[in-house]
Amino acid sequence: MRIARPSFLVASLSILAIVLLGLPNAVANNDQNASPLPNILLVTADDLAYNSVGAFGCKIPGITPNIDKLAEQGIKFTQAHVNTAVCQPCRQSWMTGRFPHNNGAEGFEPINRDVPTLPEQLKSRGYVNGILGKEIHHQPVERFCWDFIPFKTEEEAIWRNGHSRHPELFHRYSGKFFEMAKNQQKPFFLIANSHDPHRPFIGSEIDARSWGNHKPPVSKQYTPDEIEMLGYLPDIKKVRKEVAQYYGNVYRCDENIGAVLRALRESGLEDNTLVIFLSDHGAAFPFAKAQCYLNSTKTPLIVKWPGKIEPGSVDSTHFVTGIDLMPTMMEAAGIAPIPKLDGQSFLPLLFGKQQQDREYAFATFYQIFAKTRYPMRCVQGSKYGYIYNFWADHELAMTGDSSGGITWKAMIEAAETNPEIAKRVQLYKHRVPEEFYNLEDDPDGLTNLADDPAHAQELETFRMKMSEMMKRYDDPAHEAFQNRHMPGVIKAFMETQQEKAKRTKPVVRF
Repeated sequence: MRIARPSFLVASLSILAIVLLGLPNAVANNDQNASPLPNILLVTADDLAYNSVGAFGCKIPGITPNIDKLAEQGIKFTQAHVNTAVCQPCRQSWMTGRFPHNNGAEGFEPINRDVPTLPEQLKSRGYVNGILGKEIHHQPVERFCWDFIPFKTEEEAIWRNGHSRHPELFHRYSGKFFEMAKNQQKPFFLIANSHDPHRPFIGSEIDARSWGNHKPPVSKQYTPDEIEMLGYLPDIKKVRKEVAQYYGNVYRCDENIGAVLRALRESGLEDNTLVIFLSDHGAAFPFAKAQCYLNSTKTPLIVKWPGKIEPGSVDSTHFVTGIDLMPTMMEAAGIAPIPKLDGQSFLPLLFGKQQQDREYAFATFYQIFAKTRYPMRCVQGSKYGYIYNFWADHELAMTGDSSGGITWKAMIEAAETNPEIAKRVQLYKHRVPEEFYNLEDDPDGLTNLADDPAHAQELETFRMKMSEMMKRYDDPAHEAFQNRHMPGVIKAFMETQQEKAKRTKPVVRF
């Protein structure tokens, strides 16, 4: 019998120890050298339009200096989308790599308890997990394995009362978390979630009475003449006023992002930290949040990884979506893929490589917080976008957060004398079953081409693509879409949807 050489035996035992003990600060590579696991920082905005960011085309001087600097240091994706343009379903898709209909949380409800989560996977690899803001939108809490949630003491109650809109608190608590990870000598995963630019907007009546003794700081406000209008809204006085208020929140959102990144630099952990930034969906205005338009799903995705990603890179070709975040971060952490993920890692794209099957983004919508179901599906491509509205029966009317504030009221008022605004109001309220837009010429979705004979061939291509993607992702609406022209099919589908809404589980606060 041949006896292994001692050096070979020692090396083999070293590799075995790494595998069995799951050392948190190292992984084995092919030449048996240990390399540190990357820290992962996911920084997010709440209700931030992609084109309200300077790096993504906003013309307002100095609106997002910290986010813009991050883009200069990493790679910017100009074809990135979220899969569901409302907060909790979107964020729980990020953390599960699954569409809401596959993780059990189509509305504001917990995911199914048997669905694996990203923090759970990272914890098994030795990571320490933390969350700042939006913690209520990750349920059930035990499936997210948080080691750090800053609101459990009386002092930290300020964090909750300020609704995560205070740059100083972002800096303080992210710094505490980074220090905790250093003391434990573990790699970290932190998701830091700015509640800005979610309503209430700075300078609004609701903002003035919302915060009690813990009003978030305001360092910048914009006048209506200083801002760039959101192209899907009518440019009238009252609407422009509220959009200006929104941009004040955008500026503070950028301050929050900058505060976390500053704390990371001060921690000394920046060089080994993968940083990902994006918004959960578009702004809280009609035709954006809680819809399926380009201004609903497109997100300003930026990824920075010192020494690995070429600074100032831009990927304008590949479509990546929110369900791809979990498998990407798992691969970066050296974790093997798990079954039933809808998403696919886009890690190769960070290094300038190519990937197949990234020509389209598939998006869904199910239910608003008030438990009304508005099922919609969308396929976005580089030139065209197709939306199917199952709920468009000319009776059910759209409601929700985006119709709060003064914009929607101003649109209804203006519709009395302005026929073009009247058409927009009617479309938003009741929609039509099919919408088809040339996104190159009309990114704001102002001209529906679904009935235009000149685009009939492209429309049919997108109908087929939607059916294909619904089937791929086990969408329960697929059969209804396939049989949409049969009498009674859509009506029956909507009846089951409204019954489902009644059974929505309540969000459990903790």
